[in-house]
Amino acid sequence: MERPLTQYIQANKPPMNLSEYEKVGGYKALHKALKEMKPQEVQKLVLDSNLKGRGGAGFSTGTKWSLIPMGENAPAEKYFICNADEMEPGTFKDRLLLEGNPHQLIEGIIISAYAIQANKGFIFLRWAYKKAADVILKSISEAYSAGYIGNNILGTGFNFNLYLHRSVGRYICGEETALLNALEGKRAIPRAKPPYPNISGLFGKPTTMNSVETLSFIPHIVNNGATWFKDLSITGEGGTKIYGVSGKVKNPGAWELPLGTTIREIIFEHAGGMKNGFTLKGFLPGGASTDFLTEEHLDVNMDYASLGKVGSRLGTGTMIILDDKTCPVGMVHNLEHFFAQESCGWCTPCREGLPWVEKILFSLEEGTGRMEDIDLLLFHAKHLAPGRTFCALAPGAVEPLQSSLKYFRDDYIKHIHDKRCPWR
Repeated sequence: MERPLTQYIQANKPPMNLSEYEKVGGYKALHKALKEMKPQEVQKLVLDSNLKGRGGAGFSTGTKWSLIPMGENAPAEKYFICNADEMEPGTFKDRLLLEGNPHQLIEGIIISAYAIQANKGFIFLRWAYKKAADVILKSISEAYSAGYIGNNILGTGFNFNLYLHRSVGRYICGEETALLNALEGKRAIPRAKPPYPNISGLFGKPTTMNSVETLSFIPHIVNNGATWFKDLSITGEGGTKIYGVSGKVKNPGAWELPLGTTIREIIFEHAGGMKNGFTLKGFLPGGASTDFLTEEHLDVNMDYASLGKVGSRLGTGTMIILDDKTCPVGMVHNLEHFFAQESCGWCTPCREGLPWVEKILFSLEEGTGRMEDIDLLLFHAKHLAPGRTFCALAPGAVEPLQSSLKYFRDDYIKHIHDKRCPWR
C-alpha cells in the first residue's frame, strides 16, 4: 500500500532538506493549490476526501475549515495554527513526522492557510521536542528563502508568515482554546464557547487549528485527489493512520497503515506480538485517555466508528499494552497521577476530583483500600463524564478508570482483600 506520510522518513537519517524534498515532488501541491485552485475549491477537496482530524477528536477537517468566515466581508486578519503539543501519554506519532519530514508539514500548513485565507500561522510545539524545534526552524528558513512563505507567494498575491512557538508544555494545551490562551501569553485554561475560535480565536480573530498528522496529509490530497485518499482506507473513513504500540511487545514502534487495520494485525504482526513470558491482558487503543479493551476486541477495526461501537475511541491511534505481569490498578494509578497533575484547575470537578481519584488508587496499591473505595471510584467516573466539566480533560482521564473497573474489577477487589498489591 501507499504510505504517503512516512514514505521518505528513514530511521537514524536526517530529514530531507528543501532541494531533496522538491526532487521527490515537494511543494508541487502548493503550486497547484495557489495557481490552479480557489480557496473554496481546496476546502471542498479536503471535505470530499473525508479527512478526519488525527489529533484525537476525529472531526471533519473540511467541515472545520468551512466554518471560517470567507469573502469580502470576512476579517482581513486570520490565523492558522498547527497543534504540535503532543503530550498524550503513550503517543509519539507527531514527533516522527516533525523530525522526519518537516517540509511535508510546512507545505500542508501553507495550503491549509490558503484555503481559509489566513495570513499568519504558528506551529505550537511542546518544549521537550528540542530536536524537532531545530529541524522545523531550519525548514521554515529554507521555505522563506524559496519564496514558499512570505509576501506574494509564487507570484499569486497570497501572503502568509509562519512562526514556531515553543510552549512551556502543559497537557491542557491539547484543548484548542487553552492553547490559544497560552499562545497569547495568558494562563493555559479553556475558554467558554461560544464564541468559537473560527469566529473569535487568537487575539479575537478567526482561527483554525489542526494537528501535525492531519496537516501532513494535505499536500498528498491536493496532488492525488479525494477518491485516492478515501481508497487508502479499509473501512471507507479515508486515508492511512500512523498506529503506535508501546508496552511488553517484541517490536514497539509506529507504522503507517490503512485506516481500519485490525487491532490483531497491529499488535501481532507489526508489533511482533507479546514478549516471551507475557500475555495480553488489555490495552488502551488510542493513548492514555481512552477506554480499555481486551482480547475479545482484537478483530475490531482501528477506526473511529468501529472503536466507538465497542465502547472506546481511536484517539491518537497509539496503543498502550497491559500485560498479565503488570498491575492494572497500578497502571491506572500512574495515569490518574499524570492527569491530576495536568489539571489546569479551572473547574472544581477536575481540580478536586482527579487528585481524589489518584489518592484512592494509591491507597489500594498500598494495601489500605476499602470496599467502599470502588463505589467512590465509580462515583467519580460518573461525575467527571462528558458534560460535567468545563473541557474534555477529566472525561478523558476517567476513561481508563471506568473501563478498568469494568474489565479488571476482580483485581481491585483482590487488592482490598489481600491488603496489598498482588503484583509487588
